Amino acid sequence: MTAQRVMITGAGSGLGREMALRWAKEGAQLALSDVNDAGLAETLSMVKAAGGSGFTRRCDVRDYSQLSALAEACEAQLGGIDVIINNAGVASGGFFTQLSLDDWDWQLSINLMGVVKGCKAFLPMLLKSRGKIINIASMAALMQGPAMSNYNVAKAGVVALSESLLIELKPMGVDVHVVCPSFFQTNLLDSFRGPTPAMKGEVAKLLAGSPISAEDIANYVYEQVANGEFMILPHEQGRMAWQLKRQQPEALYKEMTTMTEKMLSKASSQ
Repeated sequence: MTAQRVMITGAGSGLGREMALRWAKEGAQLALSDVNDAGLAETLSMVKAAGGSGFTRRCDVRDYSQLSALAEACEAQLGGIDVIINNAGVASGGFFTQLSLDDWDWQLSINLMGVVKGCKAFLPMLLKSRGKIINIASMAALMQGPAMSNYNVAKAGVVALSESLLIELKPMGVDVHVVCPSFFQTNLLDSFRGPTPAMKGEVAKLLAGSPISAEDIANYVYEQVANGEFMILPHEQGRMAWQLKRQQPEALYKEMTTMTEKMLSKASSQ
């Protein structure tokens, strides 16, 4: 079997790096992109040690011209692409009343439009190779927790985009997958932006307390993509919560409202 040619955004750390290493174990040729040059260099070194090969290129997913240039580099250096993993993302939080329109623009430009632009830039090559699109969303796309409306909306958009592409591209031979992880051990908070600094600390506790790592998620994603699964939910608790929401949505909304009341009460007492 010919080694897969795989492009990953946000590959300089966290889940992007672990996805690169998982595909590298299969001998993949990797095109690694990020805005973190030092992290990219480290990931490439680890990829080579794991049995893969490839190249790095700085790329800000907000800029379509940079994604187009990355696609051209993949054509030139790898002869095309078989898999794209739209992973680059940023964290944010804050109640809707606190979030500015700039906060919304920043979040949507990276977490949603960055995925749209990645799919657009690489689709011509994927049609040729009859390849795969793997979009990284979040359980926030499905559960809509409080004090993160801009993040929820961006990630829900990634799920809706993926569903749209699933049905449009299947007849053209391109497979689509969307991944919705819950909290896991990662450095996502390095990018955190929001009006309430205390929220960053609360989210940090949830991330650190997770029993699942980025490596675990990468392994699960690799297996589920191989199985042809569209909606990939790596956390067992996430799968249970999604089942509950589909069966009893009002119960979940009530629970989330109670959570909001507790958060507001805690904030007012500080």
